Amino acid sequence: MRRPGPLPAPEERAAERTGRRPLADPEGLVPLEDEPRRRALVVPFRRRDRDEAEPDAPEQDEPAGAPRGTGWRDVWRATRARRRALRSEIRRFTVRSRRRRMIWIGSISALLLLVIGSVGAAYSPLFAVQRISVVGAEKLDDDALQEALSAQVGRPLPLVDHAEIKAALVEFPLIETYTLEARPPHDLVVKIVERTPIGVVRSDAGFTVVDAAGVVLSTTEAQPEDQPLIDARDGLDSPAFAAVGQVLRSLPEDVHGLVVGARATTQDDVTLTLRDGTEVLWGSAEKSALKARTLLAAPDGKSFYDVSSPGVLIFR
Repeated sequence: MRRPGPLPAPEERAAERTGRRPLADPEGLVPLEDEPRRRALVVPFRRRDRDEAEPDAPEQDEPAGAPRGTGWRDVWRATRARRRALRSEIRRFTVRSRRRRMIWIGSISALLLLVIGSVGAAYSPLFAVQRISVVGAEKLDDDALQEALSAQVGRPLPLVDHAEIKAALVEFPLIETYTLEARPPHDLVVKIVERTPIGVVRSDAGFTVVDAAGVVLSTTEAQPEDQPLIDARDGLDSPAFAAVGQVLRSLPEDVHGLVVGARATTQDDVTLTLRDGTEVLWGSAEKSALKARTLLAAPDGKSFYDVSSPGVLIFR
């Protein structure tokens, strides 16, 4: 049986496991500093270009017509071509909507131009007032009305001053209401409704002609022949005068022409005096039309008639 050899030293076993040699020979014969050291190969890093060949690969000439790699310019050209194609498709599929939009824009623009032109022409001297016509004035002086409204001549019809016209017509008490009508291009029409006088009221100045609302129309020294004399307690603002005014306005012409006087102390005891001295107890102003028909159907030759109850006649 063969005797085993001696075991290696611990340094040699460690060197066998790691692959490294000890710093010095265990017997001290040859220092390791004299032996050249082994170094790893260092390859410097170099950025490769797109078309640069491998460093170690032999250079080869590219054949003519061989495809090249895709660059940023190619990507940009492709993107632009794609956008152009997309815009072309959008225009092709939206041609009707764009046509409708253009029609709407054109119509609205034409309408706006028409409105602006019309408004501008209306406020220009092309539509200035040149003639003023007064309609409905029977008892009023037409020359006086034209003189009062002459300030509106030369103004554009939309700029006619209604407040100034009202202030001018207030000076004519006989005017009850009025309306203005513009008739382009140059005419202004004033329609007047005159007040209806119902009688006269005795005053210190003479006899004052009034209407049913108590508005004073004129004053004369002598009593007008066609206007009855009104005697109402508490004056023109009393309920008695209001009742007399309503009764006189509601009378038909053939009855109103026979009345020479009307008196009342309250609104329910209106009494009329006819030309022959006959008295008619009218009562209130309610159902005056029926009372007038009852009076016209009454027999003649009586001195007193009571028609205060509609449809019932009392006379003596």
